Amino acid sequence: RKTAVPHAAQDTPALMAKLAVLLARHRPLLVQLATFIAVGLTAAVAHFLVLGGLVEGGLLGPVAASMIGFVVGTLVTYTLNSRFTFESTRSHAGAMPRYFAVAGVAFVLNGVLMDVFTHRLGIYYLAAQFLTSALVLCWTFNSYRLWAFAEKRRRPAA
Repeated sequence: RKTAVPHAAQDTPALMAKLAVLLARHRPLLVQLATFIAVGLTAAVAHFLVLGGLVEGGLLGPVAASMIGFVVGTLVTYTLNSRFTFESTRSHAGAMPRYFAVAGVAFVLNGVLMDVFTHRLGIYYLAAQFLTSALVLCWTFNSYRLWAFAEKRRRPAA
């Protein structure tokens, strides 16, 4: 006697094949995103150490301490992202101004979001920084990938 196989179970091999094709097609982007996240985690450790040290040491409030931590994290990420994540072909002279323009916007976003989360919504500063970092990551990954470290476009021959 045959047991009826649910419809979803019958579709599993086809779904897995489609997923494999999709992953293969987007593998370079997924590897780049994973590397970006690993670099970001390294920078986040530096950022959170500075943030926690300044706040818990009673030296600064969470917003100002976060801004200083952001600068420390940004210094960590430039070298690592340009070398490992984006394998930039742009010279430092070409990539650095773009990188710091994106980082400047991210710096402002970081400050505004930390202010909203901690002062206006009353979220504990470390949780607020986690949320802020996740939101700012969306901006920075796409901006670095599509603009700051993007391949230099050659001008067509005239």
